[in-house]
Amino acid sequence: MPRVKNSKTSRARRKRISKQVAGYWGRRKLGRGAQETLKRAFNFAFRDRKAKKRDFRMLWIARINAAARLNGLSYSTMISGLKAAQIDINRKVLADIAANDPAAFSQLAETAKTKAAK
Repeated sequence: MPRVKNSKTSRARRKRISKQVAGYWGRRKLGRGAQETLKRAFNFAFRDRKAKKRDFRMLWIARINAAARLNGLSYSTMISGLKAAQIDINRKVLADIAANDPAAFSQLAETAKTKAAK
């Protein structure tokens, strides 16, 4: 029985890897180094897709907290007041309102302040 060397598949795999590491520097583009670098890059990409969500949530909370304090509230009081007033608005939109429309945010803060006091 003849020996199958799988050259088509091997060449395709090496070609795919070399395309993916285009733009890398030095030995990171060659053979085993390319494979290791690519594996590492994919691991970072996987990890950081999750971290991105956490980072944005922290940013939104920081923006809401800063705007709430300008209106005489803490972040937690603001959020609990909005929940008590049954204003269902997520942190992303609330942070955008805080940054771009301070008048509307002030109205939300006043609503939250009155509901949190009760």
